[in-house]
Amino acid sequence: MDTTSSARTATAGEQGTATVGAQARPAADPLEPYLAADFPWYGLDEGWTGRRWLMQAGAGPSGARGSQRGSVDYGTLGHGDEPARQFEPRDMRRFAVVVTMARRDVRRSADNTGTLEATSASSAAWLAGSGLLAATWPGQLDRALRQDWLDQQTALAWDLADDLDGPGWSTLTLPVNGLPQPFRYRESEYGWVLAGEAPGVLLGAYGRGVSAYGTGFCAVQDLTTYNGR
Repeated sequence: MDTTSSARTATAGEQGTATVGAQARPAADPLEPYLAADFPWYGLDEGWTGRRWLMQAGAGPSGARGSQRGSVDYGTLGHGDEPARQFEPRDMRRFAVVVTMARRDVRRSADNTGTLEATSASSAAWLAGSGLLAATWPGQLDRALRQDWLDQQTALAWDLADDLDGPGWSTLTLPVNGLPQPFRYRESEYGWVLAGEAPGVLLGAYGRGVSAYGTGFCAVQDLTTYNGR
């Protein structure tokens, strides 16, 4: 069935019913999955005076919406310019994204039939690396080739993340809650990625157009500061 044609020929009564139904359903609270987490969220500290915004919180098998506290395993908070809605020939966005990941010794698989490896700084590094790739794919690529490029680069990001002590990374010390903390750090033509630890969680971050050397991290006391889109 041609759903486009069907939508165009819908009667006024059907459209009105759909509108009423949409209005009757309350909008999902974007803070809900963040508030369901059993770990603290981290963002850039007060040295960052720019815009802050919510991104995504990743849930375990039971799902984020209406789930029990503790089902969320990781999430991201954005700082600066939001991702482009469409291809931009000259992408001039400046942003830094902080990845917070719960420390999990044992995790259930999505189908609940087994267990997954414990989370580690490598897990946070991979999430940060793949996030950077998704946000900064090369503009000269045809859209049809983007997925092939992304798959290839994501596999490379995992290999790098799995060897944080290797030559692809250097050490960078940054403040976390005001105290110096070592991170593993690397730069590429697409931006920078780092990974380390914070009290109770694992931290990753990625960015472009914002210097990683001037960043600091702290536990977020009020998540509503990220909800003013």
